[in-house]
Amino acid sequence: MRKVTIILLSLLLSVNALAQTPRHPTAQEASLRVESSARMPTVDAVLENYIKAIGGKAAIEKISSRVSKGTFELASLAGLKGSVEVYEKAPNKQVAILNFPGLGTAADGFDGRQAWTLEPDSGVVHDKSGLELASSKRDAEFYEELKLKELYPRLTLKGVEKLGASEAYVIEAVPAEGAPERFYFDVQTGLLVRHDSVEEGEEGKRSVEEYYDDYRAVDGVKLPFSLRQISPGMTLIIKLVEVRQNVAIDDSKFKKPEDQ
Repeated sequence: MRKVTIILLSLLLSVNALAQTPRHPTAQEASLRVESSARMPTVDAVLENYIKAIGGKAAIEKISSRVSKGTFELASLAGLKGSVEVYEKAPNKQVAILNFPGLGTAADGFDGRQAWTLEPDSGVVHDKSGLELASSKRDAEFYEELKLKELYPRLTLKGVEKLGASEAYVIEAVPAEGAPERFYFDVQTGLLVRHDSVEEGEEGKRSVEEYYDDYRAVDGVKLPFSLRQISPGMTLIIKLVEVRQNVAIDDSKFKKPEDQ
């Protein structure tokens, strides 16, 4: 669930404002290998294998809401730790709530139309617009795994890249609005193991690498319970401890709050 870390980024930036740092190719990117067309699968084949790996289209479509709870650690702020809750509801509503010990509560949400962020220290609520709003809208798509071709009109298989002891197919995904992104699917398991993007925010553009691990089956669908997000000057680690699906969530949960 890449959206779990994506929707937390703007919250963390409000606590850990840093100067923008240019992103340079990593060692993994430098090792990108392009196979002959005869040996490479198609984009459709990689995506279909991914859907199959996490449980299949039918199992995914049986889920209509999700509540995830866990802990986070922000290594760049002397190991700042706290709790996180993420509420998601089909077709496109979501909100993430972070509790910062000694700092307050932050939140980031999308109600199906409007995207917003609540700062933990000031209590000020910011509306999102432009590319930042477009990104929030994409990330709020509950069935994003099934709609990647709709969310990203141009998908290109770039090659195979070494990630640790494994290899992954690398798909470049270009959305209708925003910068190109990259999805990495494990060659053996078919699971999504990494996602690279450039996120828009009040501090400007920020490159983000996300890594997914510890996949567990919940109601027939595999979800990553361990997520790691790396961006310039910041490393965020999320460990989920509970995921409940098909639970009732009132739409008021996603409503933009008033300034505190």
